Amino acid sequence: MNIKSLLLGSAAALIAVSGARAADAVVVAEPEPAEYVKICDVYGAGYFYIPGTETCLRIGGYVRYDIGVGDAASFDGVNNVPDHLDGGTNDTYSKNARFTLKTWTGQETELGTLKTYTETRFNFGNSGGDYADQTAPFATGYNPNGWQAGNKAVSLNFAWIQLGGLRVGKDESAFDTFIGYAGNVIQDTLVPYGSFDTNVVQYYFDAGNGFSAVVSLEEGAGADTIDSYVPHVVGGVKWTQGWGAITAVAAYDSNYEAWAGKARLDVNATNELSLFLMAGFGNKDDVTDPNTGHNFFKLWDGSWAVWGGGSYKFNEKTSFNVQASYDDGKKFGLAANIAYDIVPGFTITGEVDYINASASDYHSSFDGIGGILRFQRSF
Repeated sequence: MNIKSLLLGSAAALIAVSGARAADAVVVAEPEPAEYVKICDVYGAGYFYIPGTETCLRIGGYVRYDIGVGDAASFDGVNNVPDHLDGGTNDTYSKNARFTLKTWTGQETELGTLKTYTETRFNFGNSGGDYADQTAPFATGYNPNGWQAGNKAVSLNFAWIQLGGLRVGKDESAFDTFIGYAGNVIQDTLVPYGSFDTNVVQYYFDAGNGFSAVVSLEEGAGADTIDSYVPHVVGGVKWTQGWGAITAVAAYDSNYEAWAGKARLDVNATNELSLFLMAGFGNKDDVTDPNTGHNFFKLWDGSWAVWGGGSYKFNEKTSFNVQASYDDGKKFGLAANIAYDIVPGFTITGEVDYINASASDYHSSFDGIGGILRFQRSF
């Protein structure tokens, strides 16, 4: 037997053995194709279909860190806190870290678009203000330990359902949301322009030609929660065009049978500059009787108040925002900031706030100046 014959015989034997063993080999099943989330672009960017449904879901929110300094009544620092060593008092920062979780859903039905929106906030930090009075008895609502940082109560800021134009659930009052907030500054309530938190039953009407309207039945909150089956009522109309908008809202407080209204003009002066002017009027407070003229909606002093300001975009990353306000109680507020987008979704804002109130029927004279530095990552 030569070497060639020996090699051929060995190869044949190996093939035979391999064929015999192949019959007993374990066959691994191929993996099932992965089922990826399907994008839903009907309601804007970020939505996806919940698997197995026709409902589109978006999840978002922000993480924010605020550092505040200054006098009470402006953007407060924390003033007159106990010194740990000598029993005196010091001033320090007010700081707050917040995580906000938001969800949106949308689905088309035979009765129109079915939508929901939720927003839940988690906070850790201390509370700005003046803590000079550290001895009991304390005024109602005063927390002598509020200067100490810690976890704060979780807040449900929004949780509503909307089908077509009908909205029900937890929202902010249409007295503010429909007409708009008082500018793009952080501290926009140096002169307050209305209460926010409330449960609502609302109906929105949009004619599609720039005209829209709202009727909102509201429960109020806290001491201003309705005390009968008669709700607080808000109504508003708006005309929106390319140049801007004209809006008016009126509100009725059913507890005190008091009313208030606001009118607003928004102007898109250029591609970079937008301006607004808003005026409010309502039942005048009687400082000798807190029930007379009291109003869930009219929080400014006296009968009237005005707010005005604007925003200017220097470039795609940087904007300047300002707001001035004044009311019948001789209170003046001024807030201005610069917001800078370091990268998309991460913004740093530095703001300075000033308030000056002359002596009037509503308060003695006071003033204050403060500021805030805000870091916010939105997603």
